[in-house]
Amino acid sequence: MPVPPVRRPRPGHQVTLLQGTAEYFPALVAAMDAAVSDIQFETYIFDCTGSGAEVAHALMRAAGRGVRVHLVVDGVGTGQLPPEWQQGLVQAGVRMQVYSPLGPLGLLLPRRWRRLHRKLCVVDGRVLFCGGINVLDDFHDPHHGRLEAPRLDFAVQVQGSLVAQASDAMEQLWWRLKAGQDARQRRLALALADWRAARSAKFKARHAERAGRGMRAVFLLRDNVRHRSRIERAYRRAIARARHEVIIANAYFIPGAKLRRALKHAAGRGVRVQLLLQGRYEYFMQYHAARPVYGALLAAGVEIHEYAPSFLHAKVAVIDADGARPWATVGSSNLDPLSLLLAREANVVVKDRVFARELRARLVHAMEHAGRRVEPGLYARRPWRMRLLDRIAFGCMRAALWVTGNRY
Repeated sequence: MPVPPVRRPRPGHQVTLLQGTAEYFPALVAAMDAAVSDIQFETYIFDCTGSGAEVAHALMRAAGRGVRVHLVVDGVGTGQLPPEWQQGLVQAGVRMQVYSPLGPLGLLLPRRWRRLHRKLCVVDGRVLFCGGINVLDDFHDPHHGRLEAPRLDFAVQVQGSLVAQASDAMEQLWWRLKAGQDARQRRLALALADWRAARSAKFKARHAERAGRGMRAVFLLRDNVRHRSRIERAYRRAIARARHEVIIANAYFIPGAKLRRALKHAAGRGVRVQLLLQGRYEYFMQYHAARPVYGALLAAGVEIHEYAPSFLHAKVAVIDADGARPWATVGSSNLDPLSLLLAREANVVVKDRVFARELRARLVHAMEHAGRRVEPGLYARRPWRMRLLDRIAFGCMRAALWVTGNRY
């Protein structure tokens, strides 16, 4: 069955790959410190422990000098900020919204399973940051404490026309959340005036910018209205066109039937398919529900490596980096039902040989120096208790999808 087309990449972009908070936070803070008009920021987790405080302070510095700062955090990933940080942000002038607060029934309501999982920042309408990295120190985990090695994760810094697309998407979400709050407080007229002033300033800033030569890139959203399957379609289309190599690094890998078939078909026609997946136990559902998928992929010739030193949080892929049509993506979307069917996600796709080669080199290094290859024989002989837990988790995942009315 043919894969539906996706939006074509546009030329004229500059895209820089950033690995981990050691590269991401300094670039992000530098852009925020140079901001003159506005900062739009969305993240699933906003944790001020360790180096996460650097981002919070940069937002407060920007707001303090008159920059319009909009911060949106997820109601599950972030929860309640410590009072001292919440007060500091508000007093500095940071305007903050919480996406889908849980309420008294929490996640018992299926509609609360739709989360804001994308990690985006646009500064002055001229530079975009997009990826899988939260505001969370790479050596700190809220559930597991201090980590011996940093998470493996990536983001990109982008300049070019797709920055405006990301900014518009973030602006729409902000004012949707704001309108709900203002309607309850009867301040819609004031909110509309604020919106018009902000959009006018942003239009002027964009109109002054000129795009030059550069990389071809496209911004992909996943939501529950117009873009329900755009990111998955982009993956399937790229895999279907692969001729030499597919490398995917994904934290929570539970692909649906169509994506599994695409990977198996690629391996069957001689493409080398390598997966770098989560090797450490983080969450019961995601860890165990992924394992039943391994068998069919291994039997088809797909190589699976599990990342061992720390938690793998990457959501990236590179295809045919040295071929005629190199393809790479960096973003927030896992290849699991939550990301592909429910959550708001954002990925950047780059069609550039230099960028693809750089991402490939980092993934190959991680597989060779920090990955454990899953051998088909050992996988087939894993203990019955492990197989039972895997089946239970996989069954729970399918049941949860049935409750939401989604097919995967």
